[in-house]
Amino acid sequence: MSNQNNAFKALSDPTRRKILQMLKEKDLTAGEIADAFHISKPSISHHLNLLKRANLVIDERQGQNIIYSLNTTVFQELLGFFLNFIDKEEVDDNEFKF
Repeated sequence: MSNQNNAFKALSDPTRRKILQMLKEKDLTAGEIADAFHISKPSISHHLNLLKRANLVIDERQGQNIIYSLNTTVFQELLGFFLNFIDKEEVDDNEFKF
């Protein structure tokens, strides 16, 4: 599956979107992320793995902790994907004006 497909799949889930919002504020450990939810730690781990697979988050080991942070490069690529539709739409609109 392509990175873009993985990113869209990851973004389709509200729990993962909330995790991304949390990471927008600051880098967090898995435990800090899990504390914000009423679901099991293995479920949080699954969500984090999907986000990592989509390259939306980066993890870095610091001692015994793994710190998660946003990978803004992928968000820029996704934004570029959507902006291509807007640019095309503007061109198409201008082509049909009389």
